[in-house]
Amino acid sequence: MIASRHTSSLANGLLLTDLYQLNMVQAYLDAGMTDRAVFEFFVRDLPGPRNFMLAAGLEQALAQLERVRLNEDELAWLRDSGRFNSTFMDYMADLRFDGEVHAMPEGTAVFPNEPVLRVSAPLPVAQLLETRLINLLHTSMVVASKAARMTLAAPGKNLVDFGLRRAHGAEAGLLGARASYIAGFNGTATVPAQPLWGIPITGTMAHSFIEAHTDEEQAFLDFARSRPNETVFLIDTYDTEAAAKKVVRIAPTLAAEGIKVHGVRIDSGDLNALSHSVRRILDDGGLSDVPIIASGGLDEWRLRDCVDDEVPIDGFGIGTALTTSEDAPALNCAYKLQEYQGHLKRKLSEGKETWPGRKQVWRDYDASGVMQADILGFEDEDMPGTPLLQPVMRDGAVLEGTTDLEAARERAARELAALPPRLQELEPADPYPVRVSERLQAEAERLAHALRGDDGAS
Repeated sequence: MIASRHTSSLANGLLLTDLYQLNMVQAYLDAGMTDRAVFEFFVRDLPGPRNFMLAAGLEQALAQLERVRLNEDELAWLRDSGRFNSTFMDYMADLRFDGEVHAMPEGTAVFPNEPVLRVSAPLPVAQLLETRLINLLHTSMVVASKAARMTLAAPGKNLVDFGLRRAHGAEAGLLGARASYIAGFNGTATVPAQPLWGIPITGTMAHSFIEAHTDEEQAFLDFARSRPNETVFLIDTYDTEAAAKKVVRIAPTLAAEGIKVHGVRIDSGDLNALSHSVRRILDDGGLSDVPIIASGGLDEWRLRDCVDDEVPIDGFGIGTALTTSEDAPALNCAYKLQEYQGHLKRKLSEGKETWPGRKQVWRDYDASGVMQADILGFEDEDMPGTPLLQPVMRDGAVLEGTTDLEAARERAARELAALPPRLQELEPADPYPVRVSERLQAEAERLAHALRGDDGAS
């Protein structure tokens, strides 16, 4: 049983990891293997109907690296566990991250086998980071990539994240708010996103507020007078069209009190039919400037249908499908050793082979700015195109400008616009070409022969 004095630190600190990472630190130390190692995080393939992924989560990953240290409670638990020797304990007591990190900036379009993040640090330290780095990058990339599809499906629409309550944990919900903002969402209902990152937050009202009243019209009036700057009325608790007529009826009263109706929200039913009828009621009642917001079980497919059918909905609140990435909730991603002591390293497991060494990705565009192809090669190769991995951390310190959220949002908008048209569609398309350099292919093959002990090894 863990002593209560340890629980808070263990739930939030560096020991929030897999046991095998600690086992590996001990084993590396016992073997005297503490030289520099290079690990890379990448996605092996695209899930479901995805045609691309978006890089996200870098800010949280770098913050984790800056906090690489154990406090007294964590050290006490390690000591009390009896699992580790004094060499391990001394090493962990002095643990810091003083390495280098290169990464694709947040908002960059990513394709299979391209390194999104590269860590160079002493082998035990770089190994220890694996679980948490994957956890942070995976969560943000899954949601950012789902949100990007929604942004492409409903261009120009006001998209808001409503997903915290259905997210797989509070941290995932909060990171989802940030990831969806990078991908082009306009705001979130998740409150800490504003003080933490300046993301606009928005909220309407609950069905329970209306149900608690004996009269729906009075509920609207009470809410408007309580929240005069947030008067978006939820109108589908009983009868959507009747509620819209009540909004029209109370609008002059509220206007006389200096309160403007900022919108109505429909959370159920046939959105196509209801939005048309509500739009007519509002327009006929002199509220043509009042937007209609829809929510309730929406995903990118339903967004596209609404846009294609030209339904008069101005904005969408999207929850479960976004924060859980319902159709593709996980990435086949990895964080693998690519170099140790200056020597190339490669995994040869069937279906999980890796490209060895420190790598770079170069992206080529046509004259109109549309992505044409990527080249994956060794970092020191000279290839045409724009290099995507940039230095983001040196000697354990984050480089200035690395985690600018608005820059990431602007970058994502440019990247989505630069995707070949076929990749902007929701349906799976012919894969985007990622070519592997001849030198990387040759070195990978040479290394494979050597590791397998083939007679042809050179």
